[in-house]
Amino acid sequence: MLVLALDTATPAVTAGVVELTADRAPRLLAERVTVNPKAHGELLTPHLREALAEAGHALTDLDAIVCGSGPGPFTGLRVGLVTAAALGQALNRPVYPVPTPDAIALDALALPGAAGKALLVATDARRKEVYWAAYDAAGRRTAGPHVDRPADLAPKLPAVGVATGEGAELYADVLGLPVVGARYPSPASLVAAAAGELLAGARPAALTPLYLRRPDAVEPVGRKRVTKA
Repeated sequence: MLVLALDTATPAVTAGVVELTADRAPRLLAERVTVNPKAHGELLTPHLREALAEAGHALTDLDAIVCGSGPGPFTGLRVGLVTAAALGQALNRPVYPVPTPDAIALDALALPGAAGKALLVATDARRKEVYWAAYDAAGRRTAGPHVDRPADLAPKLPAVGVATGEGAELYADVLGLPVVGARYPSPASLVAAAAGELLAGARPAALTPLYLRRPDAVEPVGRKRVTKA
């Protein structure tokens, strides 16, 4: 299978083309990644087009699309999900959502410092908070995703031995865990997280973003009273 992988739930604008077969791990053919939290809308489509061109394929060659579903900030996360949904509809291809921490966990557990250990994935949620999820040594999620202040995490966490993600790096002194360097999800790990569904031809879950926060903007509840000065 030829799979396009996208993610905009973190500051990284990620697009990659991945080959998936039943008898081996996902194989990355090409990728484009730029770390810029303000450039998701500007860069995602050029990135995916460049990755496809480098891999020697066209959009019509794709068998499926995988997209990180967050958690992440409203604006950036919407870019990836809307792009994936539009491509899936235009090409008549299935689009599989993947919680972004699940992909980061797979990347981290492949590193020597995390092998065989339970893991905390923490990404930067801004406002001095982190989006977090916990995983066992096999990469199965055991808690989360949630959003919390780092100092409030300790009583909520199951036992973990190592942390990863940009949030884990930013608040390493608060979390008190050794950190391994898987800051953002890779295209191959996004596909790996959905590999079972992809290979089985399962019906994708709804493309529902994991925002975890209420929007800042709210509808007005009434008209403002106007008085004369």
